[in-house]
Amino acid sequence: MGLSGAKPVSTPLDPNLKLTSIEYDTHVQGSGTTISDRPLKDVGRYQRLVGRLLYLTMTRVDISFAVQTLSQFMHAPKESHMEAALRVVKYIKTAPGLGLFMPAQSSELLTVYCDSDWGTCVQTRKSVTGYLVKFGDALITWKSKKQETVARSSAEAEFRSMASAVAEITWLIGVYKELGVTIKQPVDLFL
Repeated sequence: MGLSGAKPVSTPLDPNLKLTSIEYDTHVQGSGTTISDRPLKDVGRYQRLVGRLLYLTMTRVDISFAVQTLSQFMHAPKESHMEAALRVVKYIKTAPGLGLFMPAQSSELLTVYCDSDWGTCVQTRKSVTGYLVKFGDALITWKSKKQETVARSSAEAEFRSMASAVAEITWLIGVYKELGVTIKQPVDLFL
């Protein structure tokens, strides 16, 4: 890919970028709008890159949203999708050694952060749920996933995000209880 000399970027995705599928562009073009973004010639290259990025999300929570977005276009990527995927690689260059670390000190504290975007997918208007869970100072689980249905308000999108996070908390408390680990309750949940 020739990115060894590329300049690092500060965010994994351009916040103003709206990625769309070829089918969506065809529909929009039919209504008089012209789209200059062309289908990618080497689909396999894009698929391999996004596959590697998906693997990397196991230890890099900071790219989860971007990779979740890019993985929606695996079947028919465009040039803009490849540019966005390469931007994620440039972002990774800012902190190549970043990973997950479990501190030696014990903790009984679960802390959960959750959020959602509201209908930013221009094609479906579905929101994306995201949450992360920390056990003490260690990040133990996270998720970035498109919601199943369209939220009619930002409050509804946030509520669904919170519901997903609470389901994860409930499961984790059960796992820790079976392992004999005490968790301080109530669990702190930040929206």
